[in-house]
Amino acid sequence: MNDEMYMRQALALAANGVGRTHPNPTVGAVIISGGEVAGTGWHRGPGKPHAEVDAITMAGARATGSTLYVTLEPCSAAGRTPPCTAAILRAGIARVVYASSDPNPQMAGGGAWLQGHGVKVTANVLETEADALNRPFLYAHRLGRPYVIAKAAMSLDGKLATRRMDSKWISSELSRKHAHALRAQCHAILVGSGTLSIDNPSLTVRDVPLVGRPPLRVMFGSHAPAFHADYHFADGSVPARLYVCHENRHIADWQRAGVDVVKVDGIPLMLRHLAVDHRWQILLEGGGGLHAAFLEARLTDEMVLYQAPILIGGSDAVGLWQGTGVDRVKDAPRLVNVSRKMLGEDLLIRGRVVYPEA
Repeated sequence: MNDEMYMRQALALAANGVGRTHPNPTVGAVIISGGEVAGTGWHRGPGKPHAEVDAITMAGARATGSTLYVTLEPCSAAGRTPPCTAAILRAGIARVVYASSDPNPQMAGGGAWLQGHGVKVTANVLETEADALNRPFLYAHRLGRPYVIAKAAMSLDGKLATRRMDSKWISSELSRKHAHALRAQCHAILVGSGTLSIDNPSLTVRDVPLVGRPPLRVMFGSHAPAFHADYHFADGSVPARLYVCHENRHIADWQRAGVDVVKVDGIPLMLRHLAVDHRWQILLEGGGGLHAAFLEARLTDEMVLYQAPILIGGSDAVGLWQGTGVDRVKDAPRLVNVSRKMLGEDLLIRGRVVYPEA
């Protein structure tokens, strides 16, 4: 079917924007005139021309009477740029086909507006494929929280660290470089207070290109841990934020070091605060306790596991899911759409998390 064929071209253009650390959706557009591609475009970032306008500019006079294929419903209101619906009408485009409906209430309704102005509109062509490119954007607007990717380096027996909290390095250098590329695609990197105190992580992107702003360093804990001047977290190289459930005397020390401190009543409210701050894709790098809290709250959306060919053993070693876990196998979360890849001797396992019905 031609609609699907041309929409796949638009989806391929949209994929250019995947992995860039700005919260805007990645959008591609193709203009077809007389059975030929007259214009193409994709949205390169905040304040840049939207995909539709990019394609219209390339098409020029050939846009008149054409069909526009775009992966997201054209915006109907002005933001950093004028509404795309007005540009489509001015260009004389006769038909618009889009994949995903815009979940942003401030921008939604472009399809209906165009229909009301005489443009033929076909909606939701290859919607599932388009949604997959923009999960963080969709989660933020439909669920009010970020998309959470949980990342861990683990042994064959599922351990993140030894009983003495030693974890450097379970994974290989190749796996660690892959993990930094994953960091570069996220708006925030999240650890717990234990990881911050024991590992003193940098939580920065290294050895891979970073397009856009660096991810925010984030710690979640019951209380603010004692401050130490040698913490990488507070070195000022990138923004940092503590989310705490209770106030204590250490907060002022962190604030004096330039770290933002926000009091929240639990993980869901922290995620809501991050979403409002346009931190729409979060990389969870915590220890077994924080991973357990997210899994038990059904808030982990995807898992990226680097499994090294080593055995750590010990009942006191740190497991991926600390605590009691599930009571029955049928209650266990399951990974779907699983991909596997060898990184040297490590096995990369990645998949979406599906939870059984409550």
